[in-house]
Amino acid sequence: MKRMLASIDAGVLLMLVSSLLFAFMGVFAKLSSATLPSLEVVFFRNLLGVLLIAATLLRTPMRHVGGKPLLLIFRGVMGFAALLAFFYNIAHIPLGDAMTYSKTSPIFTAIFAWLFLQERLSWQGWVAVMIGFAGIVLIAKPTGMGLSKTDWLGIFSGVGAALAYTSVRELRRYYDTRAIVLSFMVTGTIAPLLLMIGAVYLAPAPEWDFVMAPFVMPQGVTWFYLLGMGIFATLAQVYMTRAYGASQAGVVGAASYANIVFAMALGWLMGDALPDVLGFAGVVLIVAGGLLVAKKSGGSKML
Repeated sequence: MKRMLASIDAGVLLMLVSSLLFAFMGVFAKLSSATLPSLEVVFFRNLLGVLLIAATLLRTPMRHVGGKPLLLIFRGVMGFAALLAFFYNIAHIPLGDAMTYSKTSPIFTAIFAWLFLQERLSWQGWVAVMIGFAGIVLIAKPTGMGLSKTDWLGIFSGVGAALAYTSVRELRRYYDTRAIVLSFMVTGTIAPLLLMIGAVYLAPAPEWDFVMAPFVMPQGVTWFYLLGMGIFATLAQVYMTRAYGASQAGVVGAASYANIVFAMALGWLMGDALPDVLGFAGVVLIVAGGLLVAKKSGGSKML
């Protein structure tokens, strides 16, 4: 066993650990969502992150030139919106499906980088994008021209994350990494608070439950679920960062798709149904499209 582990690329091994931890984060998010609105789960997810990053600032203050406040705000808003859509889907559809939708972000990132950052996308890259879109269609299985709310939110979780990642490529030139992460986590803490307060006074229609819901005080074991979600999310981020520092980004990025498999397995243990034949085909196409996009774009760390 030790020889087998030693033969695996260090970065790949670290990313596999990160992917498993992210899948466990999804499990605890799903368990928390059984009694709490998704908006509130996002709030607690980001609150712990803000506290952890704030602790690092006490030891090492941020150093950066700044100068892009609107782009920084945009990154925070899009990251929060994508996470909210992702967590809503975790609560309402199989964990593997929610994870698969979120992993479409590299496909959309390639398009946005081509549109806004003038990054070259070869014809092979466009083929990869089309493969990924075909996978989305197979998973969503639209009837006529219609998609369900969770389908739309699933697609947006990929689009929103892609917009956030694309903005990070530019922001890294101006800001400390912690400032970029804080823009997302602070937004993801303040915005849910405002939306939960608004839900009390505005009484939104039920179909708006994904974005507005009143605060529900966690009880008993739910506190444990929230703590577990925060711990696994933080550890997953740490291992992911270490993975990209240990090996080539393209190789490590390919290994990150393992979290779909882990999420499906853990979701199945929780009672989720496995995808049907078309669903499995969609997952394969999305993974293939994402891998090809990453390869053709040089394996960017942000993918």
